[in-house]
Order: sequence, then C-alpha cells, then structure tokens
Amino acid sequence: MSASSLVVDAANVVGSRPDGWWRDRAGAAARLVAQLSATAVPHDEVVVVLEGAARAGVPAVADGVVVTVHATGSGDDTIVAEAAARVADGREIAVVTADRGLQARVEAVGASVVRPSWLLDRLAT
Repeated sequence: MSASSLVVDAANVVGSRPDGWWRDRAGAAARLVAQLSATAVPHDEVVVVLEGAARAGVPAVADGVVVTVHATGSGDDTIVAEAAARVADGREIAVVTADRGLQARVEAVGASVVRPSWLLDRLAT
C-alpha cells in the first residue's frame, strides 16, 4: 500500500459552516488545525493550506501528521502544487474541497477529491 496524503482547502472547509468564521479567520484556521491534529484520519499526512488572514492563526510547520502550509499567493495554486508534488512522489492524494474549478485542477494532476462534509463528519470536536 502506498503512502497517502490529505490536502485540505482550509478556506473551503471553514467556509462550509456558517459559524461566524468570517469574524475571526485566524481563529477559525487554528480551530480547524487543532481538530485535525486530534482526529485520526485514514491518511499518513494531512496538509492544511491557509491563505490570507487565516495564516495568522497557525504557523507554517509540520506538527506530527499535520503539515500547515501558508499560501503566498493563490490558495488554489498552492493546493494544486502541494497535490502535484505528492503525486509525483508516488503518494495517493485526496483533496478536500467543494470548489469545482479546483476539483478539476487537482484531478488533472492525479489527485482525487472529497467534499468538506466528509472531513467535517470525522473531525474531533
């Protein structure tokens, strides 16, 4: 069995719940990363891509299974690059997003896609 990575479109996952995240994007990002760190997911690595104000909530580091990446430009471009690099390393990649344009781009580099609800149903609260 090959290694697998889950690449998380944090803006899309956080934005899928109307819980007031827009008032504190950094806090919402920190909560998502904390939940991911406390949740057993069926992947060897979880890559969380943060963009914009959300980057202030979590440093760009690897913390156990969870790797936090700060997009310096487009979050979507960073997600595609992270997925493509891991596919090139022979990993099985799933990207968490509901963004159809991003879905087409990551599928074009060999990744599969799961919806935010799949991840949210598994998160530790």
